[in-house]
Amino acid sequence: MSAFSKAVALIVGGDKSLWFVINTSLRFSFWSTIFSVLPGLPLAFMLFLMKGRLRNILAAIVNAIMALPTVVIGLFVYSAISNRGPLGSLKLLFAPGGVIIGQSLLALPLVIAMTYTGFQKLDPRYHETLTTLGAGLFSKMAAIMREGRYVILQAALSAFGRVTGEVGVSMMLGGNIKGYTRTMTTSVALEISKGEFEYALALGLILLIVALLINVLSHLGIRND
Repeated sequence: MSAFSKAVALIVGGDKSLWFVINTSLRFSFWSTIFSVLPGLPLAFMLFLMKGRLRNILAAIVNAIMALPTVVIGLFVYSAISNRGPLGSLKLLFAPGGVIIGQSLLALPLVIAMTYTGFQKLDPRYHETLTTLGAGLFSKMAAIMREGRYVILQAALSAFGRVTGEVGVSMMLGGNIKGYTRTMTTSVALEISKGEFEYALALGLILLIVALLINVLSHLGIRND
């Protein structure tokens, strides 16, 4: 209880280093979610329009990538943005850009899979009606995304939760640099190793609050769907 009280005091007291880490983590997660949703939605729509065996194969590939450990995603991105990699000249390694790229790729298959699955649950007559009326590709995409807006919301919230709670990609690509790339999860790992349990617990409470908010918003989205 003493540690819990001190952790709450750190949060309520506005500890600068604590809130800087929280702000950095949420900022990275926000942009990573945006950069996973922007390509993820049209890719999910194209997968939805496909027919036959090819769609099943691509859906299986997306699900397989989604199950990859975060360190594997981090390893591939690390090899691309390291000094010897093809993107080494951009100096993204151990910088915010590298973390955001890694987290975006981590969340991308999740967005595609959830959105594609949600589109499949829509009334099939809706797509057939659009085709009958002669709607073009972009008109179909806009109409189906409008119809499945709560599915998209849940996919985006899930992506945000996934990247906020991951540690492997952030550690490998960001380097856990204080005041620059340190996120909540990497900071928790560091503070526990240093014996700063109260500080780590404070960040853990914030992560718990974020997870609860995501679940509440997702539940509201399901009810409105």
